[in-house]
Amino acid sequence: MVRLNKIYTRTGDKGTTGLGSGERRLKCDQRVEAYGAVDEANACIGMARVHTAASSPEIDAMLGRIQNDLFDLGADLSTPDTGRKLDYEPLRIVASQVERVERDIDLLNRDLQPLRSFVLNGGTPAAAALHLARTVARRAEREMVALAQVEGEHVNPEGIRYINRVSDLLFVAARAVNDNGNADVLWVPGKNR
Repeated sequence: MVRLNKIYTRTGDKGTTGLGSGERRLKCDQRVEAYGAVDEANACIGMARVHTAASSPEIDAMLGRIQNDLFDLGADLSTPDTGRKLDYEPLRIVASQVERVERDIDLLNRDLQPLRSFVLNGGTPAAAALHLARTVARRAEREMVALAQVEGEHVNPEGIRYINRVSDLLFVAARAVNDNGNADVLWVPGKNR
């Protein structure tokens, strides 16, 4: 059980933060950037849920599960696999979490209108919020991939697969709340020349 009795600790006042392993890293470290972007995507999903809670309960439930999983992903990223033994089993994203998101995507995609063009971010307030969450999830994915390129760093491949699927789900969910794609705002190449 997580227990937070005190919110401020002053341990980060000099620009460092503690990882799950206890190691201190600069707050601008690539690993911290990666799990910070995951946290930001989670916050954006929370804002999207303000719009989906009453209007789209099935999508809202999917988003709630994803929010919990994104905390799992943050825990995964904040506890690097260094090969040394920890006093606890670190939380890792697993294939079944990726597969569940894929099933949700398939369920939502079943009733969508076929795409005829790229979709602009917008439509209903729920769709706009979901598109914003999607772009932040894509940034989190880029940060995770960048971290995986750093010598000596390891990123759980299931975590990268997971965040990739989350951004896909957010795109499909945005189309679903836009009247299953009927209210999508489509890109018209060169329209304003």
